[in-house]
Amino acid sequence: QLQLVESGGGLVQPGGSLRLSCTASGFALEYYNIGWFRQAPGKEREGVLCISSSEGATYSADSVKGRFTISRDNAKNTVYLQMNSLKSEDTAVYYCAALFAKGGFTTVQSMCVNGGHDYWGQGTQVTVSS
Repeated sequence: QLQLVESGGGLVQPGGSLRLSCTASGFALEYYNIGWFRQAPGKEREGVLCISSSEGATYSADSVKGRFTISRDNAKNTVYLQMNSLKSEDTAVYYCAALFAKGGFTTVQSMCVNGGHDYWGQGTQVTVSS
């Protein structure tokens, strides 16, 4: 079965950190552009960070620049979202997505902005609250 599974969400205090994981089964993530998206209640879905299948190019939303980073561990078929200096406005369900396309900055920028994907995970809740 081809699927993406997110994990690592939870409750964290403002200023804290969390690391989300996105693990694929049935296909190799290293050949895919990967994106992290989030959606808070009553708000539109937002592309947070996207990483290219090649070149290491990334696109980051302004709202998370300097606080969130994305990385790959191809041996574990997993992509991570490291979230630091969390704020209450980061509270949302976080999803990962995979897109099979030629890599590069233009691709990941489009992926994050437009939400293009071939696979989509079930989401993990992140709540930032004191």
